[in-house]
Amino acid sequence: MKKWNVVMRGLLLGVFATGVAAVLPAALRAQAAPAITVYKSPTCGCCGKWVEHAQRAGAKVRVHDISWEQLDAKLAERRVPKGLESCHVSVVGGYTVVGHVPMDVVQRMLKERPRIAGIAVPGMPMGSPGMEQGMKKDRYEVLSFTADGQTRVYDRR
Repeated sequence: MKKWNVVMRGLLLGVFATGVAAVLPAALRAQAAPAITVYKSPTCGCCGKWVEHAQRAGAKVRVHDISWEQLDAKLAERRVPKGLESCHVSVVGGYTVVGHVPMDVVQRMLKERPRIAGIAVPGMPMGSPGMEQGMKKDRYEVLSFTADGQTRVYDRR
């Protein structure tokens, strides 16, 4: 009987360890995929393309189509400084992401966890994610901003 208990314990531990090994990578993958809430106009095509960019990068995206007036209110609520506005605003990991920010920059921000309110690509620079129409690619900056309106360059493209 004692031998039987030892064998059963060993089998159960083996099954448990295998189950944990099978589940752990999936849990880590789920943790790595950021959940993003996007607020955009339903008629803005480039916003939809940025959402596709985020999804291709592995983000779990939830979209809220809102009016331009509601977008202005959301930008104000998220304390986005004047001049950093764009056609959509997102919330991810407690940060605000404004406009056509590349997902690798969003992921870098989430990894570094800087003491900022968010990052933004003001306007709609050609060649930025969602604005890839044609051959033209503008140089642009990704700006970080704080809740009190301070800005600085976070990345250059």
